[in-house]
Amino acid sequence: MKCGRQSLQVFLACAIHPSFLCLHHPYTSNALGCDHQTPSTSYDMPLSTSVFIIPFPPPPLPLSLLPGITISSIGRLLKQSGLRVTSIKIDPYLNTDAGTMSPFEHGEVFVLNDGGEVDLDLGNYERFLSLTLSKDHNITTGKVYNEVILRERRGDYLGKTVQVVPHVTDEIQNWIERVALLPVDGSEEPPDVCLVEVGGTVGDIESSVFLEALRQFQFRVGRENFCLLFVSLVPVLGSVGEQKTKPTQHGVKELRAVGLSPDVIICRSSNRVELSTREKISVFCHCPPSHVLSVHDVSNIYHVPIILAQQNLHGLLREHLRLDSCMTPEPDLDRWTELATSVDIFTEEVKIAIVGKYTGLSDSYLSVLKALKHASIAGKRALEICWVEASDLEEETEKGDREKWEAAWKVIEEVDGIVVPGGFGSRGVEGKILTVEYARKRGKPILGVCLGMQVMVIEHCRHVLGMAGVTSEEFAAKADEGGQKGQQQQDEQQQQQQQQPHAVVFMPEINQAVMGGTMRLGARPTHVTLKDAKKTLTLAGQLYKGSEEVWERHRHRYEVNPDLVGGLEEAGLRFVGKDETGTRMEIVELDRQVHPFFFGTQYHPEFQSRPLEPSPPFFGLILAASGQLAEYLKTVGAN
Repeated sequence: MKCGRQSLQVFLACAIHPSFLCLHHPYTSNALGCDHQTPSTSYDMPLSTSVFIIPFPPPPLPLSLLPGITISSIGRLLKQSGLRVTSIKIDPYLNTDAGTMSPFEHGEVFVLNDGGEVDLDLGNYERFLSLTLSKDHNITTGKVYNEVILRERRGDYLGKTVQVVPHVTDEIQNWIERVALLPVDGSEEPPDVCLVEVGGTVGDIESSVFLEALRQFQFRVGRENFCLLFVSLVPVLGSVGEQKTKPTQHGVKELRAVGLSPDVIICRSSNRVELSTREKISVFCHCPPSHVLSVHDVSNIYHVPIILAQQNLHGLLREHLRLDSCMTPEPDLDRWTELATSVDIFTEEVKIAIVGKYTGLSDSYLSVLKALKHASIAGKRALEICWVEASDLEEETEKGDREKWEAAWKVIEEVDGIVVPGGFGSRGVEGKILTVEYARKRGKPILGVCLGMQVMVIEHCRHVLGMAGVTSEEFAAKADEGGQKGQQQQDEQQQQQQQQPHAVVFMPEINQAVMGGTMRLGARPTHVTLKDAKKTLTLAGQLYKGSEEVWERHRHRYEVNPDLVGGLEEAGLRFVGKDETGTRMEIVELDRQVHPFFFGTQYHPEFQSRPLEPSPPFFGLILAASGQLAEYLKTVGAN
């Protein structure tokens, strides 16, 4: 029975229409493997236990508006209707994972509990749906082909010629079914519904194998257990604001050409999609008018599940997937609605500067942005983000473009608080160190994350301990490799480094020759010092409400030099969080009698922030920046 908890499972997937300039791609039906063999039906999982829904994103949209938000919003609707939900993201690139990709090209790398370095959309899923996903929830072409090749080498295919169809497509289908059963909500129960988002664009060569796998999959699980959603752009052109349907028509045409026909079309537009537009799309795209929905601009993304519920998407899914006895008639969105509306009514503002090196693309710091947003909601403040390119604060910029330098420092002076996020490489590091020095001396609330904490340590070594020129082993090595110094300068630097150690050093267990997947990754315990030697409550202990152990996610190769910890603590920099061995520094702070909020973490607390459960370090920053921290600590009995 489909409605039995142990047998019910639904799969939702998301597809993409071609871009405006490439509506037709030069591939033939043979490229999709039309002469395919019927896949074997000898699977461990009975066919009646699977239901799938699939949305696809259009390239012209900004990253923050792609189907990751749509999928997450659909999942929230289903979750609030009483179903357990999981999610899978398919990325058609050949990389094994997102770990080695540039933030400028791909946005941030999101880190999961198990150490998986994945697409930022999995962060959207976790935040919106309160899930804990694994690296297997991100399927890439690289992972799939690697698995097929390993099977071939083991002889699993019994001497057969290994082909894209059926072997690669079967591997994709098997992967989806296997991962869809993994518990992700802390209940240890298998999910009822699996949402699958297919990245790329319909018509792209690289994504064609996944679309072919899904074409087969709808027959493998049964059409009553498979629902396809298509997310498409409806642009508004001309002075009269005419809504154009051609991109959607061509997108559905391309999708139907590969054997997939959407059950629901979600139209992304700046304004609400008019009834006449939806009726036209219905006629040309073989979809009932009631199944053509509008996702238009809203004041914040938390309104998206609400506008989908207003258009009865939950009812459409319940009917198509035959979930009448499993779903509540209406989703319980009361608390979610309260969240969405409260964000719009805050009048008091808090300004936070993000001093980074990837500020040209905000998605490079997406989780940091979300963590600040969640914290500002909890602090009842309207959030204003001020972006500062770290290199603009440096002496070289002052000499070459003083106007830019002055503008950057003016922002630092005017904001209420500062975040120095993570990053790799030496560019902009001196600007970050100058930022930390300014915040420390001026008493401006500051939060350092990963590299941000490391530059806090470097700054203290230089300007408090008097270790002039001290830096991280990472930056010293990069300067030597890049030939940025003459031989005499390098010799002098090496002699100086022999006399004083690096403030931040390479972790001995890390592979220096291989980049991908070799960092210290995933959720790890941090032991929090609740009281210092003077029996004074630590800020970390207060923010984490007296928890002696917290689990947070990491992504780094370098650590604070343990040989310098004693001297730094004598100089007032307190290391109040350490790993289970007590030798790896995780949290650093200044006493609140010295500074209102000077706090750094080696881990990335932003990865576990949720809309209704903000990350403690980010919440502390917002409270300090808005003058609420002391009062908050009194309410939790920690001041």
